[in-house]
Amino acid sequence: MTTITLSAHQPGGQPAATPHLLFAALLAATVGILQPPGALRAQGLDAEGAVETIIDAPVQTEQTSVAEQNERIARAIEASSQNAALVRKKFKIGKVDIVLVKGLAEKGSPVAATLDAYADAIVALRKEIEGSAIFYHAVDSKQILLKDVVAVEFGDADAVTIFVAAPAPG
Repeated sequence: MTTITLSAHQPGGQPAATPHLLFAALLAATVGILQPPGALRAQGLDAEGAVETIIDAPVQTEQTSVAEQNERIARAIEASSQNAALVRKKFKIGKVDIVLVKGLAEKGSPVAATLDAYADAIVALRKEIEGSAIFYHAVDSKQILLKDVVAVEFGDADAVTIFVAAPAPG
């Protein structure tokens, strides 16, 4: 048990602490007494339903090849700066499609030149995704690394498509 002693003077005739300090000490002691025993625990992201509550939208994954979607992906990469700003502003999304694109990051890919030309915009997009609870947890819930995200596309009804370089087999 903690004991607080209040006196008008400290040993040696020095004046006691100011009334504000005494009040702060008394308040701290009172709060300590009123806390429930045991450690207080915050709900972590591993708690059932926590990530779904944050995202509040279904997250689906699909696979495609860069050859099938190269024009669409190139347009999304070219819009990375604008889409980074939209990621920052979005607080609700309706649906998230994460598209794992085979061959996207390979040398000779149909979008390799676009990836190089917009490399800085892609980095900015990744930073905005990292700073957004909704987008970050949508990507993280499917074990996608931010370094593999190359573009985001916004569609109708708050639908979002996130294009990801699929990891090389093996």
